[in-house]
Amino acid sequence: MRFFSTFPARHLPPIWREGGTGWDLARLVRDPVLRRADPAAGQGRPVLLIPGFLAGDDSLAVMAWWLRRNGYAPFGAGMRSNLACATDAVDGLEARVETRSRADDRRVAVTGHSHGGTLARSLAMRRPDLVSGIVTLASPLVDTLAIHPLARVPVRLVSRLGSLGTPGLFRRECVEGVCCSEVWDAIERPFPDGVGFVSVYSRRDGLVDWHACLDPRAQPVEVEASHIGMAVSAPAYRAIDRALREFAPARPGAVAAPM
Repeated sequence: MRFFSTFPARHLPPIWREGGTGWDLARLVRDPVLRRADPAAGQGRPVLLIPGFLAGDDSLAVMAWWLRRNGYAPFGAGMRSNLACATDAVDGLEARVETRSRADDRRVAVTGHSHGGTLARSLAMRRPDLVSGIVTLASPLVDTLAIHPLARVPVRLVSRLGSLGTPGLFRRECVEGVCCSEVWDAIERPFPDGVGFVSVYSRRDGLVDWHACLDPRAQPVEVEASHIGMAVSAPAYRAIDRALREFAPARPGAVAAPM
């Protein structure tokens, strides 16, 4: 990860589009995808939800409620705010998934919003025996800093505070050094066979350049939503529903059928 992006300036997202987040929520409330439930769909399968940068588990509360209504067993990443060293974060996620997978005797599906999606990809690559598939939402998978310049300001601030010793925050070496290379260099390594990979993106994204969401190994799904609103987007929920139904609920250690 760098403090600059490899994407050209013409691809910078117009941040004013994030003003449509309220519209995304209003649209979801009226949409049948939220109002109708299919309790038999999930069959109790566990789904880990990973929030985006600066956000916590509460940011995906509506999604968790919707998944529960449809028969899934969602559980959080245990994050009040996603600000920790990425390697430490993936370590913690691995422990949570391992515990849940053993308890349920089946692999876990993972959905990650924004930066949470990059963590989900690293988790799946590290432990394909525990993960049946991942859905990333507006995640800059190809270039982690292909984001609006204003969104880079808190990245720099948090890294400086972390470098000064503030507990729970990532440090500058997490961003520029080898500390978190497993996460930032994931695009250069093979994605495991038998693990589903769906990347949901929007050209209306006002924070992340949507081109950066197009990991060539993922099945791309375009929806109409703002970046923040992706967590409460009816089209995104439909994409998640389709993906989760296709992910094979194999037991831990088994190889799922590819999507």
